[in-house]
Amino acid sequence: MKKSYQVIAGLLILLIVLLMPVACARESLMRLEETRSLMDTYVKVVIYADEGIAEEAINAAFARMEEIGRIATTWDSEGEAFKLNQNGYSDTPSDELLELINLSLDYSELTDGSFDITVQPLLDLWEYNPDADKQFWELDESTQKAEINKALKLVGPDQIIIEDNTIRFKEEGTKITLGGIAKGYAVDEALEVLKDMGIKYALVDAGGDIGTLGSKPEGELWSIALVNPDDTSEYLVDFKIKDKSVATSGNYERYFDPEAKVHHIINPDTGYSATGSISVTIIAENCTQADALATGVFVMGSEDGMRLVESLDDVEALIVDADRVIHRSSGLSKYLAGYLEPPEEKGIPPALIGLLAALATGLLLWLSLFIERWAWERGW
Repeated sequence: MKKSYQVIAGLLILLIVLLMPVACARESLMRLEETRSLMDTYVKVVIYADEGIAEEAINAAFARMEEIGRIATTWDSEGEAFKLNQNGYSDTPSDELLELINLSLDYSELTDGSFDITVQPLLDLWEYNPDADKQFWELDESTQKAEINKALKLVGPDQIIIEDNTIRFKEEGTKITLGGIAKGYAVDEALEVLKDMGIKYALVDAGGDIGTLGSKPEGELWSIALVNPDDTSEYLVDFKIKDKSVATSGNYERYFDPEAKVHHIINPDTGYSATGSISVTIIAENCTQADALATGVFVMGSEDGMRLVESLDDVEALIVDADRVIHRSSGLSKYLAGYLEPPEEKGIPPALIGLLAALATGLLLWLSLFIERWAWERGW
């Protein structure tokens, strides 16, 4: 009988050794979520990680985003972009500022100039001026056009000259705004920090510019709800993503005038607010791309914008045009609830682990009885 018990004990130990690492790996991951005010919006970071590193990882992600915010800000006098606007040049720009501007120039070319970071002189016209007798939106059309035409001479990607890692503006008075790309870039940088720290499951949301790292631990996809532009208490659709980014540009987000007729997304060709769309959502490989394309496609309008999206690999879009007609790119359905493909790398749920363990235990009990009877019959 001794041999039979030794066999049973050995099999039980082997089963425990095989199942324990899987179960423990799942159970040791904790969910940590934190929201902070950053880059003129609210930023949320969600991670699943070992308890010993979770807090450190969250803080590291926010620290990197704060660093990008200090570089990209055009309203803080300590910001790099602010100083560039003030001086018209930078002889020692950071790698991040150079990359942001170079990426912006690439997206300007890709969108035929619809994405343009040099629109700040136009935005300055529309901003509220407490010292003015009349705000710009209150002026007659001819006066507006005269001022816009002056400002347009300072606008365009050709106003930015990058040579030998230096940046300068061609015309005095040219200014940039990185509002259409900086948050997406910061999201990507935060995800890179988390990835370098060994985090496999994360979501970073910077005011609607959202990037993800993997899925949730059990293989569940991240759920991203798209707000109805006509009623922000409702949702148009629910996206399901993994290792993708989502960004939305909408004319309902920020207005200059009390009547909400002049919004913050300016057409760099006309100097007026873009009118072809009311909402553009882009799903892309990274958040920088999604952020910049959401703005560029918004300015382009639904027809030209969707044509551009369809020409790009791994980019999808949902556009709500000015007539409230919804346009979807050809591959968008795979990201919509009800049209999802199963995740490629789905983990083993704890319930399944428990079921397997119970089945294995039952099998071992049956095997032990069988071995005991077999040994008894042979007089062991």
